[in-house]
Amino acid sequence: MDTFFMSMGASPQLSDAPRIIIVMGVSSSGKSTVGQALGRALHAPFLDGDQYHPAANVEKMRSGTPLTDEDRWPWLEALSVALKQAADKKGVSVGACSALRRTYRDFITQKAGEPVLFVYLQGDREVIGDRMARRRHEYMPTSLLDSQFATLEPPDPASENVMVVPVTDRVDKIVRTVTGALEHLKSFKRWQ
Repeated sequence: MDTFFMSMGASPQLSDAPRIIIVMGVSSSGKSTVGQALGRALHAPFLDGDQYHPAANVEKMRSGTPLTDEDRWPWLEALSVALKQAADKKGVSVGACSALRRTYRDFITQKAGEPVLFVYLQGDREVIGDRMARRRHEYMPTSLLDSQFATLEPPDPASENVMVVPVTDRVDKIVRTVTGALEHLKSFKRWQ
């Protein structure tokens, strides 16, 4: 699978110089692991989207019930605001969030009030299902993976600010790929 980065200059929402980066994909694609590593590489705060779910969402998922759009809007807003505040304070922020639908990604960008780069960890059901079976998540049972893939609208590089990377790449390779494409962040130093 090729890795690519696309930004359309004509759209005011898209930019090749974002301060907010969200690692996205279905459950067990490695969002938190990659996001933490990317945050370390950029000396940026990392915000795990799982920490912003209201208790009702957590209980719903724990019981094996997929979230609805109505469940997700407050969660996405809380994460978007936190990422914006972190970027304002530190110059850049990194988050992990499934961001499965285009409307969710547009909502995040709108709530952040600035361009957001989505790093999509792309993988098939078999690979990610195997990963999910080998890990223990606090509230995401393996039974919800099918609903995650059913909800997923893969980002469109022709119209979204997205970098697509294979989920099968090593974490360090993914981080090098992403940071290598973000020239504007290479001068960042460790926080004061």
